[in-house]
Amino acid sequence: MEILIAAIFILGYLAITLEHSININKAATALVTGVLCWTVYILASGHDHTAVVHHLNEHMGEISEILFFLMGAMVIVELIDAHDGFDIITERIRTTDKRKLLWITSIITFFLSAILDNLTTTIVMVSLLRKLIDNKEDRMLFVGITVVAANAGGAWSPMGDVTTTMLWIGGQITAGNIIKMLFLPSLVCLLAPLLILSRSVKGKVETPVKPESDGSVDSTPFERKAVFAIGVGSLVFVPVFKTFTHLPPFMGILLGLGVMWILTELIHKDKDEIEKGPRSVNHALRKIDTPSILFFLGILVAVAALQSAGMLTGIAGWLDRTVGNITAIGIIIGFLSAIVDNVPLVAAAQGMYSMDVYPTDHFFWEFLAYCTGTGGSALIIGSAAGVAAMGMEKIDFFWYFKRITVWAVIGYLAGAAVYVGLTQLVGH
Repeated sequence: MEILIAAIFILGYLAITLEHSININKAATALVTGVLCWTVYILASGHDHTAVVHHLNEHMGEISEILFFLMGAMVIVELIDAHDGFDIITERIRTTDKRKLLWITSIITFFLSAILDNLTTTIVMVSLLRKLIDNKEDRMLFVGITVVAANAGGAWSPMGDVTTTMLWIGGQITAGNIIKMLFLPSLVCLLAPLLILSRSVKGKVETPVKPESDGSVDSTPFERKAVFAIGVGSLVFVPVFKTFTHLPPFMGILLGLGVMWILTELIHKDKDEIEKGPRSVNHALRKIDTPSILFFLGILVAVAALQSAGMLTGIAGWLDRTVGNITAIGIIIGFLSAIVDNVPLVAAAQGMYSMDVYPTDHFFWEFLAYCTGTGGSALIIGSAAGVAAMGMEKIDFFWYFKRITVWAVIGYLAGAAVYVGLTQLVGH
C-alpha cells in the first residue's frame, strides 16, 4: 500500500512540476493525485473503512480553514484592485533615478507582501513597474528583485505567504511571535542582495507613454480611499481578531469580507448593474484564482493521505537519523522549495513532526516558515511570486538564474544566519 501511494504522489508531483511542459494545469493533477492516494489507502485498509473516512473528515476540517481563508483574502484584494485602491501607493512614486526606484519599490514590496501576500503583491508591483519603466531589460531586473522582496516580506507575516498561513492556522506558530522573530532575518534576506545589485544600477529609467483613456468610468477618490482603507484594515485585523476571540483566522477574514461586501454595496447603491458590475463582490469572486485554491485542496488532501498512512513520520525519522540537526534540515527544506512547491513541503513537515516534540513557536517551526518562504527565491519557478513574474514579464528561467539566483541565495543564507544568531541571543 505505502509503495503504491508513494508512487502516485511522486508521479503527481512530477506532473505538477512539469505543468508547462505537459500543458496540464497543476490543479487538475493535484486533485487526481489527492483522490487516488485516499482511494488506495481506503481499499488497502480491509474492512476498517469507517476509521479511514474519519481520518479524512478530520483533515478536511483543517484544510477547509486554509481554503476559506485564502478565498476571503483573494476577494478582498480583488475588490481593492477593482476600485483602483493600489493607485494610492503607485501615484506617490515619482522618481526616475534607477537606484532610488529600486530601493523604493523593493521596500514597498517587502511591507505590502506582509499585509497582502507575496503572490498578490508581485502581481501589483509588476503592474506598477510597467507604468514606471519602459526598457524591458531594466524592468526585468526590477521584477527579479521584486520576487526576492515579496518572498522575504511574506515570510515574517502570518498572512504574507501561504506556508506561513498554514503554520499559523495549524497552531505551529503564533502571529505576534513570528513577526517578532522573523522580521529582522527577512529584512536581511532582502537587504543583502539589494545592496549588491543597487551598486551596479545607474542612470534614470525611461517612463512609458501613458495610453489614452478607454472611456471607462474610473473610481472616485473617495471610493479608492474607502475601499483601500477598509480592505487593508480587514487583513490587518485578522490576527487581532484571532488573539481576542480565539476563533480560527478564516472567521476573521470572512468577517472582513462581509464588511467589505456591505461597504461596496452601499457605495454603488445608486449605480446601475453595468456600471457597478466590475466593482462588485460577485465579479471579484469570478476573478479570484480558483485553480490555485483547488491546487491547494488537492495537494493538501494528498499529503493528508501520506500522513494518515504513517509515511511522513517515517521520513521524519530518517531525516533525524541521517541529518540530525534541525537547522540543517530547515536549510535543506528551504532549498528544496526552490525546486518543488513549498505548500506540500510545509504540509509534509506538519505531518512529519509532532507538536509534542516541537511545540508552538518552537525554533523549528519559525525557521521552517523562514526557509520555505524565502528559499524559493533561488529560482524563478521556486515560488508563486516567481511564477507570476515569469508569466507576466516573460522572464527566462536562465536569465533569472544568471542575474538573480546567486544574490537571492546569499540573502537567504544571510537571513538564516541572522535568525539562528537572534534565537541564541534571546535564548529562544
